[in-house]
Amino acid sequence: MTDGRDTNDETLIASPRLSVIICTHNPRQDYLRQTLEHLRTQNLSTTAWELLIVDNRSDPLVSSWCDLSWHPQGRIVREESLGLTNARLCGIANTTGDLLVFVDDDNLLCADYLQESLMLAAEWPTLGAWGGCILPRYESPPEPQLERYYPYLAIRPLTDDRWGNLYNMEITPFGAGLVVRRNVANQYRDLALTTCNRRRLDRTGASLISCGDVDLAWTSVDIGLGMGVFKRLELTHLIPAFRMQVDYLLKMVESNRASHILLDAMRGRPLPSQRKGWLRRVLDELRIIRLNRVDRRFARAATRGQGLGFEMAACFRNTEESADTPSKHHAH
Repeated sequence: MTDGRDTNDETLIASPRLSVIICTHNPRQDYLRQTLEHLRTQNLSTTAWELLIVDNRSDPLVSSWCDLSWHPQGRIVREESLGLTNARLCGIANTTGDLLVFVDDDNLLCADYLQESLMLAAEWPTLGAWGGCILPRYESPPEPQLERYYPYLAIRPLTDDRWGNLYNMEITPFGAGLVVRRNVANQYRDLALTTCNRRRLDRTGASLISCGDVDLAWTSVDIGLGMGVFKRLELTHLIPAFRMQVDYLLKMVESNRASHILLDAMRGRPLPSQRKGWLRRVLDELRIIRLNRVDRRFARAATRGQGLGFEMAACFRNTEESADTPSKHHAH
């Protein structure tokens, strides 16, 4: 373990400044404290990065119990508009780094995560967003019959590095440990502030809709840069027992399917057909019936999620059309 001071700071003089942003809403205090302890022991000097916690309407206030006195550039700001996207936008607006690292309140970064992020920025000037290997630490033992669905909990072991400049989920970094350049973050913020529906693409309260991180990462491709995921960036994701239960995982599968429909609709990408002939409906039902009981429940959750996604996308379109339609007063 280190004391958070790099012994060779001369090599960092030409490096971009880095901002760590933690967006949190009613966090588990023991988890957030572990997250901060792993940041405290980074081998990158605290003079090279700032730390911002965005308290997204938590009760009690995060500032009432969270101590950042160990970090000379650490502070907590309050965002009263509930929602992860609103918290991210607040973090972007209240930081100054050329690189932004988004860390969830249950993420434990390896000691070299920040330094490696800076090195990747220098080595890959054509990339605007990247992430790494996300390994789980379960609060209770995993159930073998559910393990195939655990990737929905933002688990991503990597065997190789991947990068490119296409809208491809294989190279899209997740929100946990997501690193973006300032120009990507600013472009995303401008889009989100001018398109209200974009701010509804991520978790708000009990909703598990979660594609705001993908939208942010894909903004890199929008402006002509690429994305990537790299093995050398590694973090541990703390997973509480309730997230490993069947009911929660079913909600995650349903919400994930809805999220991708919403994201594609927002970005004008092709959507799956809503109309199916009777033969296709029969074949789909037969396929589901042949599954075991657990997999059958998850298949039906994915189907519900697709329907939910189309409903929400239609609501989004109506909202946009209403916003674009001039009032009678203006028509005159």
